[in-house]
Amino acid sequence: MDAVVIGGKLDLTVADHPVPVPDAGQVRVRVGYVGICGSDLHYYSEGANGAFVVTEPLIPGHELSGWVDLDPDGRFAPGTPVTVHPARFGPEGSTPVAPHLRPGGSYLGSAATTPHTQGAMSEYLVVDAGMIRTLPADLPVRRAVLAEPLAVALHGASRAGSLDGARVLVCGAGPIGLLAVVAAQEAGAARVEITDLLAAPLERARTLGADAVWRVGEDEIPSDAYDVVLECSGAAPAVSSAIAAVRRRGTVVQIGMLPNQPVGINIAPLISKEATITGAFRFLDEIDDAIDVLRRRPEIESVITHTFGPADAIEAFETARRPADSSKVIVAMTDAEVAS
Repeated sequence: MDAVVIGGKLDLTVADHPVPVPDAGQVRVRVGYVGICGSDLHYYSEGANGAFVVTEPLIPGHELSGWVDLDPDGRFAPGTPVTVHPARFGPEGSTPVAPHLRPGGSYLGSAATTPHTQGAMSEYLVVDAGMIRTLPADLPVRRAVLAEPLAVALHGASRAGSLDGARVLVCGAGPIGLLAVVAAQEAGAARVEITDLLAAPLERARTLGADAVWRVGEDEIPSDAYDVVLECSGAAPAVSSAIAAVRRRGTVVQIGMLPNQPVGINIAPLISKEATITGAFRFLDEIDDAIDVLRRRPEIESVITHTFGPADAIEAFETARRPADSSKVIVAMTDAEVAS
């Protein structure tokens, strides 16, 4: 079978791998689509994602949709459309904590473990049966590739508490920022606004119903104005801007991943406003909610801007590195229609 493999910095190839054989309790998925995430881009561009360095061939990808190919236990019929929860949670420890925060777990397409946890950018993937999520009949498999990143956005929005009637600002109109607009809308926000450095991502946000867009460097973003700010860019200056924008005793949720090193952030306004900043890491079970949202809202598929086949994986990754030209870039691992 074909698999996209990252060997290190700017080292990406398509290799022939044996078709994996599922054991009892596992399911083999025929992969339809795989989204390119920010962590995948780091592995490709730098050979590492933060502290996690590629030390052996790594198949990237944790955003996927496809069809059941083989279930030895007969729970899922062949051809059943599915997506996959990409996490295996760590064991319960002495200190109670949400399962997705426990140490010792793994995530598809990650160099955080040795051996690396291989990802979904291959024709077939074997996962534990409990990671399978079946899709409703009226949710296209292509759109369902957004279930994992939408779950990240839904979880991030939930970390702010109730958004019912809130004025929300999203910082960063990349794929997660666009999906954070959706998440805030779904949570009952009265108004959702968004910032970005580039014009094209802001136009995509308008398509999803953002109430206002602010171009960083050109527009004056309101200060002390927002009940909740969802920071999705992972850039230190944007974190400072988020703190400036939030109202007194408001909440900033840091969804975008920052570098694993000291960075310059102005937190003085956070103190004087008695505002709160909280982290958001992946998600627990919000992928189930994401599937329902994607079923109800077909316009979310507009977040996908490019589709490539595995033979053009380098072009796919290079396109995903250009936010002015692309939003969510996906790789079609089957004979599904490919149109870049």
